[in-house]
Amino acid sequence: MKIFFAAILFCALTFMKAEAATEQELVDQSVKILRDFRDMPENFIPPRIMSNARGLAIIRVVKVGFGVSGKGGEGVVLARTAQGWSGPSFIGLGGAGWGLQIGAEVSDFIFVLNNEAAIRAFSRDGNLKLGADVSAAAGPVGRDLQGAVTSTAAVYTYSRSKGLFAGVSLEGAIIATQKTANERYYGEAITARVILSGSVPPPTGAERLMAILQRY
Repeated sequence: MKIFFAAILFCALTFMKAEAATEQELVDQSVKILRDFRDMPENFIPPRIMSNARGLAIIRVVKVGFGVSGKGGEGVVLARTAQGWSGPSFIGLGGAGWGLQIGAEVSDFIFVLNNEAAIRAFSRDGNLKLGADVSAAAGPVGRDLQGAVTSTAAVYTYSRSKGLFAGVSLEGAIIATQKTANERYYGEAITARVILSGSVPPPTGAERLMAILQRY
């Protein structure tokens, strides 16, 4: 079983390496993911949820498995500050699971960070575990969501899938700050906390991402 589990994770990691993106490609990918979610005819993220968001994490995740599964992904996290949206801090996701998990899938995720606790969790230069270090729940959907929305979790998760996978959840996934990616993109060693505080201006390459975020 351990050999099989290792093989599953190896396949996931191999796929991720084949699809490895530069920091600028990840920023551009985030723009496309936001646009794709906006254009979804159903399961639309309510405008009220987005306008109240304290931050967003945007990530593409690859999951493979048969009974035992492995998943990995890359993306960015941003925070809303008094001066507007912060620049992107790069994150990676990994995890494994058991149960009725069959097939392979590429999924785009938007995590809506609802409070300062969520921002602090994603500001760490270490790891955080969804469901343990920060509460997470499937977010409410629908263009016609009426009235005030009371957040029931620090993080609302939304997904858009490409492929086939059965019985998969991101509960328990580990998310880590990509320090080296941040250093490459900003041209200096810089912490996620400093980036998400808005203390440093977003690089020129993030202009399109900043422009689409200004709508929320």
